[in-house]
Amino acid sequence: MEAARKIRHAVAQVALLRNVALDNPGLSDAVRDVKRVQALRFAGTYADLLSGGPYAAPARFFLEELYSDKDYAERDAQFARIAGAIEKLFPEQVAGTAVTLAELHALTEELDQAMGLAWLAQADGRSEAQRYVAAWREVGRRPDREAQLKVVMGIGQQMVRLTRTPGLRMLLKMMRGPASAAGLASLQHFLEAGFDTFASMVRTPQGAPTFLRTIDARESALIARLFDADRVACETELARTLGQLP
Repeated sequence: MEAARKIRHAVAQVALLRNVALDNPGLSDAVRDVKRVQALRFAGTYADLLSGGPYAAPARFFLEELYSDKDYAERDAQFARIAGAIEKLFPEQVAGTAVTLAELHALTEELDQAMGLAWLAQADGRSEAQRYVAAWREVGRRPDREAQLKVVMGIGQQMVRLTRTPGLRMLLKMMRGPASAAGLASLQHFLEAGFDTFASMVRTPQGAPTFLRTIDARESALIARLFDADRVACETELARTLGQLP
């Protein structure tokens, strides 16, 4: 039951962070602001992919499932309530993806809350881009940022492997009823959406590797700029990406 243990631990971390934020309404609002800015940033960085073409669907999947500002409380609750059922109902490789997703969410929530605290300290009339860059540099934790990206890339690679598993798509379809009955509808949706999205890329030669390399290159460059670039230049570029400058 190693997968269940890891999932429960990750979800417990997220719940603890959420409770801390709930006890401080200002912090809760700040974390929501940070997540909203990050979702807008992703949409701006990948506007070319999201606008159409072979990578529009996978870019949208990443935006909605990994970089979104939406509330994942329902999915967390499902994970925590029946973590053991994931190992029993889904194949081992699917359970592994669920573990990685839960652990990514825990790390992301931890970093977002740290950003929220720093964001509150920048409430002095600065623009969102200025506040975000200042908060990012105050929080630091570069190894964690790089690890976060590595985990995101790992999830993408896992989804590619899943699409190459014979019979898995049919198995996922057959799992809809049992998954729903077990309270795993949100996880089921994530798996099916991810499977179908990446399956469409896998049918194109080098489609999935090219997409994942694009994400990795752009996100790695962004991390480097946010830590190392001239502050004003970084703020200006971020404001432009957010659509706040022409």
